[in-house]
Amino acid sequence: MTDLPEETPHIPQRLSPLPGPPPPVSPKSRVRMSAAQRREQLIAIGRALFAERGFDATSIEEVASRAKVSKPVVYEHFGGKEGLYAVVVDREVRNLLDRITNALTAGHPHELLEQAALALLDYIEHETDGFRVLVRESPVMSPNGNLMSVLNDVAHQAEGILGSEFKRRGFDPKLAELYSQALVGMVALTGRWWLEVRKPRKEVVAAHLVNLAWNGLSNMEAKPTLVTRQGK
Repeated sequence: MTDLPEETPHIPQRLSPLPGPPPPVSPKSRVRMSAAQRREQLIAIGRALFAERGFDATSIEEVASRAKVSKPVVYEHFGGKEGLYAVVVDREVRNLLDRITNALTAGHPHELLEQAALALLDYIEHETDGFRVLVRESPVMSPNGNLMSVLNDVAHQAEGILGSEFKRRGFDPKLAELYSQALVGMVALTGRWWLEVRKPRKEVVAAHLVNLAWNGLSNMEAKPTLVTRQGK
């Protein structure tokens, strides 16, 4: 009888263990923001919330939650919601005023009117949240920290431009203040309307604003009267 060859016992091959999930990141290993970076983060979050909801409906809890910090961190930087709001508004006031002031540097009054209208519409287009913050009124803010303060400053600059033009045309330069307020108010209210509709294009809106304002000034009467009051 022929001997059968002995079978080599099958030894199962060991498989390498599957890699496990990476170890959790320790909070201490995260890159921490500097105080200046944290402040800018909180300002950006506050700006977005104030634009979306207004001052009253925004809470420190939500600001802290979005920043993933505790409420005391927000209080440490700003003292409270009023302090954060004041910083946001102050920045937007200076930003908008700088844009319009730079647009009113030099040129013919017609060009200055165009540049000022475009400067406002540019700000609305690129800094939408900022403009929304400014147009919302808050009981905690003084009259020097909102859109009206910007418009008053712009109207004062426009008054000087119109005053010179009035003298050249033989009109009473004292009326320049009244007309500057009317012009700036017209542009600002149109800007608030355009903020929501966004059409037509800002260049078209500016052109129509200037058309109404400039042609109205060009054909202005020195001593206008009310038609409805004539003969009474």
